[in-house]
Amino acid sequence: MFELIIRKANLPDGRTGIDIAVENGKIAAIEHQIEASAGTEINATGRLVTPPFIDPHFHMDATLSLGLPRMNISGTLLEGISLWGELRPSLTQEALVERALRYCDLAVSQGLLAIRSHVDTSDPRLITVEALVAVREKVKPYIDLQLVAFPQDGYYRAEGGVESLNRALDMGVDIVGGIPHFERTMDDGRASVEALCRIAADRGLPVDMHCDETDDPMSRHIETLAAQTMRFGLQGRVAGSHLTSMHSMDNYYVSKLIPLMAEAEINVIPNPLINIMLQGRHDTYPKRRGMTRVRELMDAGLNVSFGHDCVMDPWYSMGSGDMLEVGHMAIHVAQMAGIADKKTVFDALTVNSAKTMGLEGYGMMKGCNADFVVLQAADPIEALRLKPTRLWVIRRGKLIAQSKPRIAELFLEGRPTKIDSGRDYVPMTPS
Repeated sequence: MFELIIRKANLPDGRTGIDIAVENGKIAAIEHQIEASAGTEINATGRLVTPPFIDPHFHMDATLSLGLPRMNISGTLLEGISLWGELRPSLTQEALVERALRYCDLAVSQGLLAIRSHVDTSDPRLITVEALVAVREKVKPYIDLQLVAFPQDGYYRAEGGVESLNRALDMGVDIVGGIPHFERTMDDGRASVEALCRIAADRGLPVDMHCDETDDPMSRHIETLAAQTMRFGLQGRVAGSHLTSMHSMDNYYVSKLIPLMAEAEINVIPNPLINIMLQGRHDTYPKRRGMTRVRELMDAGLNVSFGHDCVMDPWYSMGSGDMLEVGHMAIHVAQMAGIADKKTVFDALTVNSAKTMGLEGYGMMKGCNADFVVLQAADPIEALRLKPTRLWVIRRGKLIAQSKPRIAELFLEGRPTKIDSGRDYVPMTPS
């Protein structure tokens, strides 16, 4: 007898009618028609059962702070940074923890059970670090939370930035961050990449840098990051986030850059919602939208995963903690509308992000952690189209969130009385 069996599940890889048995928080069996009973059984009725969604790029210290101390009137990245600087002196650990925990509640309801959050280290008080380290411990039973030491005002540019980042790492932050394009000069940016990669190598830590989040095609710190990755033997442990300048670079240079990134095994994290909102602000028309070259990077074999980045904070007034919203936008902006494209986008919200974060035991195979989301959709393509209800969210075999199906009632003569927008409106598509 198992602890839990999910029956009649559709899996992201296309398998249908699958039963999933759970014992001791792990997948004990995953096959057609498991002949056994369980303490709890869930009938997925041909719905998609996926491993949980993952956000590899977020700012939990700023989330839900929208309107404090004022709104971002221009809607630009630079005003957002300035606004955060205005808010920072008034931050308290208690308020930071409260907002972060509220966001984590929202994340669980959306089936988002792993998050990598950048934590601003520019304030020497480091109350952001203290708060997020405390939150990481509180949510450990239900969310894998990784923290990045992020020198928001510049590693060299901010007074005391070098010391503050090192102190944050000493306090238990997991990953070395950076923002080379925000240093005073290109050369300072290059030097910061080298210094931060050296720190990561010395401490045995991964690297995740905000890199070239600009429309300037001459912002080429990703080239330096790839080179320093190989210099310090950090292959596979480094992520370049945003990389929006690649949107504006000429094709010849990119033809040299992408193979260098592939050689360094760089993980790439575009943030579709934020990138298209904040970039191209100096353009009239034609207007650039600023997301990096997703298809070309994927085609070159790089691991690409999508981040939400912000939810209701100085940079982004929208957001819902729904990674399918992120993927939905990525399909449009990257023009990845084909069937295979959409499956690839779904992977960028799940398995690719698990690789970026180095998560162990993630997946839908025997022996993996029993972490699942049951969606009111039949397959990944439908999930990305509908952004459907999360019917059940399960962590290590235990139910941690549940929602009722979204069913509309109609009162129209001669027409159906109820509509399931997913199940009742699925065109036949080739596999």
